[in-house]
Amino acid sequence: MRHFTSVTQLGDLRDAFAEAARIKENPFADQHLGKNKTLLLVFFNNSLRTRLSTWKAATNLGMNVIVLDVNQGAWKLETERGVIMDGDKSEHILEAIPVMGSYCDIIGVRSFARFESREDDYGEVILNRFIQYSGKPVFSMEAATRHPLQTFADMITIEEYKKKSRPKVVMTWAPHPKALPQAVPNSFAEGMRLAGYDFVIANPEGYDLAPEFTEGVTVTHDQDEALRGADFVYAKNWASYSNYGKVLSRDKGWTVTEEKMALTDNAYFMHCLPVRRNMIVSDDVIEGPRSLVIPEAANRVVSAQTVIKRILESL
Repeated sequence: MRHFTSVTQLGDLRDAFAEAARIKENPFADQHLGKNKTLLLVFFNNSLRTRLSTWKAATNLGMNVIVLDVNQGAWKLETERGVIMDGDKSEHILEAIPVMGSYCDIIGVRSFARFESREDDYGEVILNRFIQYSGKPVFSMEAATRHPLQTFADMITIEEYKKKSRPKVVMTWAPHPKALPQAVPNSFAEGMRLAGYDFVIANPEGYDLAPEFTEGVTVTHDQDEALRGADFVYAKNWASYSNYGKVLSRDKGWTVTEEKMALTDNAYFMHCLPVRRNMIVSDDVIEGPRSLVIPEAANRVVSAQTVIKRILESL
């Protein structure tokens, strides 16, 4: 593996899950792979779990880690070609990226959708420029359209807790005060299809995801119907794709509550965090015995370490 931008690049999932399990059991077994190697983590956006888990994963592998917050301490970056740089942006990304590449062996990039242009966001302009110009292996720490490290951690968690070979997994939209990107739900849908779970998406009208991520998936606008018989409930907000980046609803009838969870088959609750309590999910559900949000977050180290290990093995 040279680059990692989608869970579809994991290859055989049985092998990926087995490798993740070995890493979880003995996280320091592969430190020789990262000796004298440097990982650069580039953040265009805020991060808690991704920053800490990826940093921890790299140190488990014996790597040196450099963290760059582009918007806090670095020069402001221009991303467009052909512009006259007479404003507040002092450096062009086309010079900055190869310079970053000269200081490291692998680069992780976190760059959210901007909601300025659906074409640019779904073209993954920032991530692809790092792949094109850095000269180094690049992996996504969340891009405009996918969050593959999160989805791999979600899949590892489901594999650890499932009671049947093909559990019913429901991803439900839930309200949020702001417009959020589609990266996590897109990526989660991609992972659930890849794993072959019984997967259902529930969202209000106007919130259907991009069709390339939902092909063959049951999509319903009836949350209660979707939740019946569910083994796992994954709650997440996202802004509209068709009316791009817009908030069309804040209907709290979609909040995941104990009453909603009672419709399921004693399902586990999942969320990528951070979560808006009593908007996305009630206190009682997220604090309840069927909440997996903490082990799910802990598995972020395992997912990142599996991916970085595979990249190191390809150098």
